[in-house]
Amino acid sequence: MVLGLSFLFRGLNPTRAEVIDALRGWSHVPILVVSGRTGAADKVEALDKGADDCVTKPFSIEELLARIRALTRRVPASDEELVIVFGTVTVDLPAKHIVRTGAGAPEPIRLTPTEWQILELLLRNPGKLVSKQTLYTAVWGPHRTSDTGYLCLYIAQLRKKLEPARYLLTEAGMGYRFNPDLDPAYAGVVHVYDTKVVR
Repeated sequence: MVLGLSFLFRGLNPTRAEVIDALRGWSHVPILVVSGRTGAADKVEALDKGADDCVTKPFSIEELLARIRALTRRVPASDEELVIVFGTVTVDLPAKHIVRTGAGAPEPIRLTPTEWQILELLLRNPGKLVSKQTLYTAVWGPHRTSDTGYLCLYIAQLRKKLEPARYLLTEAGMGYRFNPDLDPAYAGVVHVYDTKVVR
């Protein structure tokens, strides 16, 4: 979805900047400003406030549609629909729900809030190295600079709960990597680095 804002008159109450600022306070939806103002300062103001693109009149419908298509290509997949499956584990990220499937009924797996933060960051970057510093900053804040050993303990707990020793890889001295490519059962399910993403 792309939100198009059309500002035709000066002296609007609220102003264009206020509308964009308010939208950015609760949504990351792409904003395309359609304006009759041709000055560069107006465009710069809108973009600095959080708009993703501006188009000024006159313009063709083809140009407007092309700009909308370009904006929608940059929009990430909706978190509301993101479910990742690896091995016997199914992770529903937005619902914060994990189950292990097997011969019997699905078995729910409980994680602490910190374990969730670490796992989610790794799952959202399949196949990529996530550095220790990135994990420290995301979980404990930007002032965490030294390795206190907590991270290793949390990774060990995740491996114990999820049995993903072959999925959560340690890159010595650098960080960790979620690698679903190691699961031969999902070799034919290729969505993101062979992670089964259900949308």
